[in-house]
Amino acid sequence: MTKQKILIADDEPLARQRLRRLAESLPEYVVCGEAGDGDTTLTQVAGLQPDILLLDIRMPGLDGMETAARLSRLSNPPAIIFCTAYDNYAIQAFEVQAVAYLLKPVRKDALTEALARAGRINRVQLRTLSDSMAGSAAERETVEDGQLSVRTHRGTELIDIAGIRYCQADQKYVTIHHTRGETVSDYTLKELESAYPNQLLRIHRNTLVGVQYIQALRRTPDGQNLLALRDGLGELQVSRRHTSNVRQWLQRQQPG
Repeated sequence: MTKQKILIADDEPLARQRLRRLAESLPEYVVCGEAGDGDTTLTQVAGLQPDILLLDIRMPGLDGMETAARLSRLSNPPAIIFCTAYDNYAIQAFEVQAVAYLLKPVRKDALTEALARAGRINRVQLRTLSDSMAGSAAERETVEDGQLSVRTHRGTELIDIAGIRYCQADQKYVTIHHTRGETVSDYTLKELESAYPNQLLRIHRNTLVGVQYIQALRRTPDGQNLLALRDGLGELQVSRRHTSNVRQWLQRQQPG
């Protein structure tokens, strides 16, 4: 099992030692480094590529909030867990995409739960969580109820997961075809597939399809496999590599 890497950022050596001791008592994680201020944290993140960052808020130079804000602009930031003695930054913490907010002295059970949560949240879910936290109560409800948040040149667009017909990759972008049209996204197919494994099925290295739109799999006279979509939405090519998975999925949908 590959251990998840943790970076600890706190200006107090004793606090870093305590967090290291707690983290290293958990077999799924390894502490890859430490930092005592915001600038060093940014350098360490770039060099060590940690999966999770345990971050203090009040530090010399860049504080924890500004450090987190800069990290949130990265294409693949670490999951951030704030560990602080102050309880008045919780709202700001979620605005910079933190997945947890722990008060010192950090308890082992609280850290264990936060680390597990951080490990389950990938970039797709982080962005949706961040946008829902920053939005209104109504927006939070709809995002949490099964919508994908996509940032476009028009702003943030919410797409119903159940309304995604298929997603196709073209060079560095993925076009999401859904009931309201098409949306170009910078998510990768792998990220979307990992975030929504029960809603999106891989049928080709460059195509995911919404399972609710799958109708049938057919083989053409020249040996190609095509997936027919419901509601007359056409057909999509299925690669040989993924044909058996598609066929197995179809068999599981049959009654009995």
